[in-house]
Amino acid sequence: MTVKSNRDNPAASSGTSKKSGADSPAARSGSNTMWGGRFAGGPAEIMERINASIDFDRRLYAEDIEGSLAHAAMLVRQGIIRQEDGAAIERGLRQIHREIEAGTFVFSRALEDIHMNVEARLKEIIGAPAGRLHTARSRNDQVALDFRLWVRRAVEGLEVELKDLTAALLDLAEPHAGTIMPGYTHLQPAQPVTFGHHLMAYVEMIQRDRGRLVDCRRRMNENPLGAAALAGTSFPIDRDQTSKALGFDRPMANSLDAVSDRDYALEYLAAGSILAVHLSRLAEEIVLWTSDGFRFVRLSDAFSTGSSIMPQKRNPDAAELVRGKTGRIIGALQALLIMMKGLPLTYGKDMQEDKEPTFEATDSLALCVAAMTGMVRDMTPDAAAMARATRNGHLTATDLADGLVRMLGLPFREAHEITGRIVRLADEKGAALWDLPLSALQSVEPRITAELQNVLSVESSVASRTSFGGTAPETVRQAIARARERYL
Repeated sequence: MTVKSNRDNPAASSGTSKKSGADSPAARSGSNTMWGGRFAGGPAEIMERINASIDFDRRLYAEDIEGSLAHAAMLVRQGIIRQEDGAAIERGLRQIHREIEAGTFVFSRALEDIHMNVEARLKEIIGAPAGRLHTARSRNDQVALDFRLWVRRAVEGLEVELKDLTAALLDLAEPHAGTIMPGYTHLQPAQPVTFGHHLMAYVEMIQRDRGRLVDCRRRMNENPLGAAALAGTSFPIDRDQTSKALGFDRPMANSLDAVSDRDYALEYLAAGSILAVHLSRLAEEIVLWTSDGFRFVRLSDAFSTGSSIMPQKRNPDAAELVRGKTGRIIGALQALLIMMKGLPLTYGKDMQEDKEPTFEATDSLALCVAAMTGMVRDMTPDAAAMARATRNGHLTATDLADGLVRMLGLPFREAHEITGRIVRLADEKGAALWDLPLSALQSVEPRITAELQNVLSVESSVASRTSFGGTAPETVRQAIARARERYL
């Protein structure tokens, strides 16, 4: 049976406690008795510090308990342990879960990790039957299972959060399907587009991100439990049963791979890094759009800050922080890639270092997506400012060149050269391209007609871009309708 975790419970993360576990022999002695009889002495203090992972892997408590419940149920069903021992194990594990959720559980660094902390407390609660739980299991396949379950949930949670961001983008794009703004290349005015069309570009990016996450989840959904230390086990376990209980599609096919694979975390962080880049690009546009040089949008006080010395300042700090956190997320991927690159099969203690960057990246991604969703919903576009900006950069020059081809039958290269001369004329007169009188246009190319002159307005330009995926307002509205049907 699945157990749920309270991810936001400070007590569950901090390990502060009022009772259970504090008087365990291992906690009192400072040595890990779980290592077995071979180790007579306790570890040096520095060894304990570098070896212990409980300060961060306590976040796996729900997954650890869920995996243990499934494993114990399978051991009972296979006749490997007695039913009464299985019942005691289940009762004790559920009590431990309640204690952690309530913040009353003691986490001991001397016990190294979440697995040993849970097992030690289980022994305190139910006594000798606790020792049967680890039958046909190793910490190697146990941690592989716990981490895989945690990453799977992170993927599922992020995909839901991206659906909310998609809805926010669509809700803002729809009323602005016809709001004209400059489109840019090289951050220079290029051609007129609509604000709705611009936002829809990010909708498409986010859907690719969602697709990568779905793909990642599909590939990771195999069960490592039952691989034991690295070679499998001689006990008659049923890996299909635990796979079904834990929501996996199948058991992993090779025991060596099962305990040493971290591809799922790498793929998740890779997908997360690409997502972070997309969020950062939108964040940078928000920084530009809210600046004095653009003023295309306004953010309320909820997503802006002031200056400690300049009272007139209104800073888009939320967007800047989304942009900044992208480096941390990409860094997590790099850290895990570098950690894994030189490891022979199967497990090495290096692999303990997979969790902190993954946890931190997950926290940053969740915060960035939430902040971006909030900013998109908070954003107030200024259509008049966008319209004013379309007067810069002769945005309809391409329309003139296309019109010369379409109406006069000129080769495009000749049309391009004629348009360039007309642009130069407009610059000399300090006029927008569409403000030039017909006589001025005809002084460069006598065959230009009033009909051809009409293509120079930004409204005409935008309306003409009716090709699939184009910026014509009706085309954008159709794209929004399709996106609502496909993505929400």
